[in-house]
Amino acid sequence: MRTATGLWFVAAAAMTAVGCAREERRFDKPAIPSNPIAQADGLATLRPGQPGPGMRSLASSGGYNESSAYEVSQGKLLFRWFNCVGCHAQGGGAMGPALMDDKWIYGKDPESIFTTIIEGRPNGMPSFRGRIPEGQVWQLVAYVRSMSGLISSDAAPSRSEGLAGALPENLREATRPDEKKPK
Repeated sequence: MRTATGLWFVAAAAMTAVGCAREERRFDKPAIPSNPIAQADGLATLRPGQPGPGMRSLASSGGYNESSAYEVSQGKLLFRWFNCVGCHAQGGGAMGPALMDDKWIYGKDPESIFTTIIEGRPNGMPSFRGRIPEGQVWQLVAYVRSMSGLISSDAAPSRSEGLAGALPENLREATRPDEKKPK
């Protein structure tokens, strides 16, 4: 009887040890090819200030991830730090266009928003190429898209780190651009 119990215990321990695979964690983001728009040699004529040291990365810092609450909340913080609120207010528009409605002049997809930030646009939007690291631009893109409800409410930041100008993103009604309207 003791031998059978001992064998059963050894067999159960062996199955448990084999069945428990440790989770592999990667702390460094995998290197992905950089967006060529951010790495162009020439600088646009619309630009704020002089290029800072280290602002031109050779590879993307992880790329775009709008399903990560961390990336979206970092974008929200950067939106304030880079004074995007100076032109776009808290997303409701002022000198610059509103970012919380369904009207997108240059496109609502992540690549179009990225291009707008990097290249700038006529009549006001300066180029930030060489002035904001590419990884931070993608974080800004994720946050800008969250303002119109274009990302999952699970990833939208729930609290504001600065002055509140509107409801938190996860409490707003989605105002997605209407695909059927002619532009």
